Amino acid sequence: MRAESPVSPALVAWGNAWLAGHVGLDEAADQVESVAGPTLIATVPLRVHLADLRSQGLHEVRLALPAPGDPLGLSGPPDFNAAAVDAGQAAIAVLAERNVGLVPEPDLRGSSYQGTAFTVHPAGPVRADLPSVAEAERDLAEAIRTATESLTSVEGPGQAHPGQLERAGGELAPGYPGRAHRVSALAARLAVMLRLADEGLGLTSAQMATRSAALRQLDHAVRRATVAAHHAIFEPIRNP
Repeated sequence: MRAESPVSPALVAWGNAWLAGHVGLDEAADQVESVAGPTLIATVPLRVHLADLRSQGLHEVRLALPAPGDPLGLSGPPDFNAAAVDAGQAAIAVLAERNVGLVPEPDLRGSSYQGTAFTVHPAGPVRADLPSVAEAERDLAEAIRTATESLTSVEGPGQAHPGQLERAGGELAPGYPGRAHRVSALAARLAVMLRLADEGLGLTSAQMATRSAALRQLDHAVRRATVAAHHAIFEPIRNP
């Protein structure tokens, strides 16, 4: 699964909208499968497995967007962390007495079937050190400013065609606050620009090091903002 795939974010956004009562299960599953194709969780169809998880106390779905050396949203165990880092993403189903990690991978059968299969892992407790969407928005603005200053004298990220930015994604589901929609959309656009960053040919080794460090810091802020936006639907409940 490509790290930039929107599969896990879609599952988190629409799963939470369903759990919060803003959409029905069928609509949530349809929206996820519009992104992921036919979707299985541990060989069980998506909507059947979600209904089963809810009967076990499912009350929230969390997003993890880790990178090597940066296990954003993960809290173990090691097998789940490794699978999520390899995929670049995961969802975590928060149940009454345990958490379940869901890691997507392409489900390709023959020449025409293209779907997604989530493998199931035990997951650790919910991370308490993730930012609120307001904190993530401030951090993202600061990261943009810092990256801009650092890249002033070197090549910046590759220029995205306007059409690519329009198709950047980042849409959330009904029930999310306006700030979360705004932060998610901005993070998605920045993620496109980061993916288009070229190799910086012709730069000195010092310029390359400066450029790489700036892009890594911006990538970290983009992933944190995306995670925070996808968790924002329950912020008033967690922080009354």
